[in-house]
Amino acid sequence: MRVVLAEDLFLLRDGLVRLLEAFGFEIAAAVESGPELDRALAEEKPDVAVVDVRLPPTHTDEGLQCALRARRARPGLPVLVLSQHVEQLYARELLADGTGGVGYLLKDRVFDAESFVDAVRRVAAGGTAMDPQVIQQLLARGSGEDRPLARLTPREREVLELMAQGRSNAAIAGKLVVTERAIAKHTANIFTKLGLEISDDDNRRVLAVLAFLDRDR
Repeated sequence: MRVVLAEDLFLLRDGLVRLLEAFGFEIAAAVESGPELDRALAEEKPDVAVVDVRLPPTHTDEGLQCALRARRARPGLPVLVLSQHVEQLYARELLADGTGGVGYLLKDRVFDAESFVDAVRRVAAGGTAMDPQVIQQLLARGSGEDRPLARLTPREREVLELMAQGRSNAAIAGKLVVTERAIAKHTANIFTKLGLEISDDDNRRVLAVLAFLDRDR
């Protein structure tokens, strides 16, 4: 699996390269600036991009904008964005087109090697890897009395949060110590209450939920 990595801090970039290579990834390019990232994404056509939000020369949202441009040129390009802090605007922009694998993780998650690598693989496969803190804030923003999310029970909201992180029904059942059948029932209720089409495709259903949460602001 070929990865384009963008991170301006040398030690973190080098550490990520070593970590991903240790787990069998091929690093097609490891760059430190927006212009370099634009070129790498266009020339290397990676299986997945792992991108720091803030890159030179602007040190604002250069990395995110590069990723969004690449997704417009190549719809469905899997992108995992890394950020120092939760920025809901960045999360919404990443989710806007509702296609392809997407991820938004805080950089602290990188230090849990297995979880980080699992997130990269999940995004590359077309799934999602949303940081729990991001999901909690998105859910909080969409839970007013006049919002569809207010129709969900506390347990359904808990299931929705885990779904949005990219977990399967089996994984959610294990986390909540209930049967997979119970989770399937909660999932069906969630989709009914949010007016979403029920799908057996885990990746599509999670992207649909995240797109719904994004619209619900």
